[in-house]
Amino acid sequence: MSNQVNDFSLIEEIWHAMTHGIGFALSIAALVLLIVFAVSHGHGVLHVTAAAIYGSTLIVMYGSSTLYHAITHERAKGFLQIMDHASIYVLIAGSYTPIALICIGGTMGWVLFGLEWGIALIGIAIKFIFPGRFELLSLTAYLVMGWLIVLDFGTFKSNIDPIAFWLIVAGGLAYSGGIVFYIKDNITHFHTIWHLFVMMGSIFHFMAILLYVV
Repeated sequence: MSNQVNDFSLIEEIWHAMTHGIGFALSIAALVLLIVFAVSHGHGVLHVTAAAIYGSTLIVMYGSSTLYHAITHERAKGFLQIMDHASIYVLIAGSYTPIALICIGGTMGWVLFGLEWGIALIGIAIKFIFPGRFELLSLTAYLVMGWLIVLDFGTFKSNIDPIAFWLIVAGGLAYSGGIVFYIKDNITHFHTIWHLFVMMGSIFHFMAILLYVV
């Protein structure tokens, strides 16, 4: 896994910026659609807020990644790399927000929401205080956050449409499967493949949340 800001070739960085640049543009559209769907369904403030948080975190993650890979100034790139890695925490917690507060709900929903954002805030703080260190810890935290749904899996499965359930599972598997390429991104174009897995996971989760949750 890369900890240096100049590990990638120019061609690779162009691909990295292009893939997540597309993701950034789609994320803006996604935020609008999520809010429109939540409002049109008339479910109330909680649904609209959860949808807005989720959509905003998509923009943060894809925007941070695009900037990091597009900028060539070394000092700026070092800071943006921290932002890029920290934004992964943001997206995971943001993706869980509508799941925790709407699908699960009740006390356990708020517990899951608190755990996700608590781990995210701690992880982000570590990224900024100890840049380039504890990468294995970060990777473990990403995976733990991604699969915290097992804490109340029964409620989640019973409260969500079966199609949405499998879309969310597929998204989780896409994110998790892509980590292999993230770890080995010193191999040419593996980081681009990681980006594609992330986009695939985002699409699965977005479709589930848009059509069946908010």
